Amino acid sequence: MKKLVLFLGVLMILMFTGCGGKKEAADTGEKKLKVGMVLSTGGLGDKSFNDSAYAGLVRAKEDYNIEFNYVEPASISEFGQFLDDYAAAGYDLVVAIGFNMESPLKEVAPNYPDTKFAVVDAVVDEPNVTSILFNSKEGSFMVGAVAGMMTKTDTIGYIGGIDMSFLNEFRDGYVAGAEYVNPNIEVRSLYVGGSNPFNDPAKAKELSLALKNNDADIIYGVAGGSGLGLLEAVSENEDLYAIGVDSDQDGAVEGKVLTSMMKRVDNSLYTITGELVEGKLENGVRMFGIKEGGISTSEFKFTKDLIGEEKLAKIKAIEEKIISGEVVVK
Repeated sequence: MKKLVLFLGVLMILMFTGCGGKKEAADTGEKKLKVGMVLSTGGLGDKSFNDSAYAGLVRAKEDYNIEFNYVEPASISEFGQFLDDYAAAGYDLVVAIGFNMESPLKEVAPNYPDTKFAVVDAVVDEPNVTSILFNSKEGSFMVGAVAGMMTKTDTIGYIGGIDMSFLNEFRDGYVAGAEYVNPNIEVRSLYVGGSNPFNDPAKAKELSLALKNNDADIIYGVAGGSGLGLLEAVSENEDLYAIGVDSDQDGAVEGKVLTSMMKRVDNSLYTITGELVEGKLENGVRMFGIKEGGISTSEFKFTKDLIGEEKLAKIKAIEEKIISGEVVVK
């Protein structure tokens, strides 16, 4: 069904450019650039990675007057076909979301040398690919410091989608930040795993309760759509708090999500789309950290009073030290 939706969407765009394109060109004097995005599994509504990516291109569509379409694959096996579909349909930029896109994009990109591609959280060394990476350790260090200051048990938790080096960078930064402010801290880590690690809220809720039963009172979830299970767990347990990831999840359970480590996929995609429109988009690796506007904490909208001005000032000071280089998150 999703392939049919994509096909119909592409067909409508081709019909538009074939039939109504002359009128558009007469009105604006220029052709709209087309951007297609293949989301990661879990799709929209994850309040995390995919939602952030979508928000960035929606903003780019409004500000740069581009055509924008997206597709939500049901499984990893569909990634390559959807990337190929967009490129074959003549899209100017095809965006691949997530590290699992690396292998499919390596196969597709060389077949379309005149099409520009961008991939988030992976490196594809092709002359027509922009690889977008984030210094997630910096943001995880920040939220780890929040957890280290706020825990009442000196025990905090981490839930990852799978146990792999890329995701463990989040865990490592989180541990380092917690230890930076609280030398007595213990961090317990569990992983969702299974056949759909980034879209299994039931398993993430089970792991959240297991961590709670082992004294963890704050849990950082880095598991895409599975993280909804963590949010459900904190909503049902008065003495359990969450830290969100990728998008601002603070409002999902007001007052129970201390902060969110915002990996600003939205800002990165907005930036490279602007470069595309200006004819300045180049291939290669782009790294977005706190200093580059690619990483931040959320605004503590619902937890300012709970955390308190003194701790918030310490968190701000840590951020400034990271930007200046005084604190280096290795």
